[in-house]
Amino acid sequence: MTEQSSNSDTSGAAGAMTSRERVLSAIEHREPDRVPLDLGATPSSGISAIAYTRLADYLGVEESRTRVYDVVQELAQPEDWAIDRFGVDVLDIGRMFNNRESDWYPVELSDGSQAYYPAWFHPEQEGTALIAKAGDGTPIAKKPKGATFFDQTYFPYIDGYPDSYDDLPDAMNKVLWQAMVHSPWDHAGEDDYWEQLRNAAIKLKENSDRALMIVAGSNLFEWGTFLRRMDNFLMDIYTEPDKVEGLLDALMEVHLAGLEKVCETVGDVADVLRFGDDLGLDTGPFMAPEIYRKIFKPRHTRLCEYVHKNSGMKTFLHSCGSVYKLIPDLVEAGYDVLNPVQTNTVDMEPERLKKEFGGDICFWGGGADTREVLNSGTAEQVRDHVKKRLDVFMPGGGFVFNTVHNIMPDVPPENIVAMYETVAQYR
Repeated sequence: MTEQSSNSDTSGAAGAMTSRERVLSAIEHREPDRVPLDLGATPSSGISAIAYTRLADYLGVEESRTRVYDVVQELAQPEDWAIDRFGVDVLDIGRMFNNRESDWYPVELSDGSQAYYPAWFHPEQEGTALIAKAGDGTPIAKKPKGATFFDQTYFPYIDGYPDSYDDLPDAMNKVLWQAMVHSPWDHAGEDDYWEQLRNAAIKLKENSDRALMIVAGSNLFEWGTFLRRMDNFLMDIYTEPDKVEGLLDALMEVHLAGLEKVCETVGDVADVLRFGDDLGLDTGPFMAPEIYRKIFKPRHTRLCEYVHKNSGMKTFLHSCGSVYKLIPDLVEAGYDVLNPVQTNTVDMEPERLKKEFGGDICFWGGGADTREVLNSGTAEQVRDHVKKRLDVFMPGGGFVFNTVHNIMPDVPPENIVAMYETVAQYR
């Protein structure tokens, strides 16, 4: 991926907004000229490589090449044809990296279709599975035969918390989410990385009127689960809170140092910075709200405050699950945007969210249920479903259209087309 032309489909209308204006207007709760739309600006608002290949085939896009930019989740980098065809309003700065033919090599996906992996990623075949290893040879992730993503298999602190966190960066580099990270961060070890990142962001902004996203992560709860394993860390929160907070303080040092560089480099160019921290199950938050307020909220607040004070970027939180009980705290912590808006979980009904929080936080997602409707409904059911979601979320701004998390491999291409056509006709 290289440069993007200006967003089309303004139809020459007087006073039509640019995509950047449209996205920022929605985040600031000012109703834009039409609802903005995202596809692929983050690794939680994209499309699986298999679904993308089938979509391109269905539409007869012969020049399409499925590049798997996020190898953990096996997500495709949307190409210019998809960005333009569906009227996408926001772009990930990372798409400006890995744009040479030599940056990719062909692979076969689990359904037999062809795609391309980044040149730096070479998992090893062991039996029927693919195994990914860290730089020192430690096996860290596994993709079983027929699977469409890699599972974490190595947890650096599974046997307990260390006496010192001097080795924390090394431990983090043995977790798949960092060792197998997507662009632009797969270039972070290069001497001129920050210069590359700034130049890429400026070039993209000069050649596009779309809003720009930088994905920064800075997870806290999730890093605890990545390092200790989910079951251990959930127990630790209640049984060893001092050790948990010690780990979180060490993580905050790493994250704030990273945010300092991001804000210095692209804080005046990018429009939105994406944080991540999955806080919810289908049935509610992973922890009682009072635990969140004591342990995590103060640190999330510091992260948001840093970005707001040191850049012009809006703050975007990706958190799966039912986080209804935490939304007031997320607003107070300083998040401008909530994604993926998992409306198929407890207490997360669209009408309820819009009524109670529609003026407080921008909902980026929730536009189509990827668990039960988009994947298994008819095209007509998808259209009706999307219209209802737009009716709820669009009024007054505060909404960017996206599916509930990524478009998964089992979603039929005709349903994807029906979804985007409905948005185009109805937005």
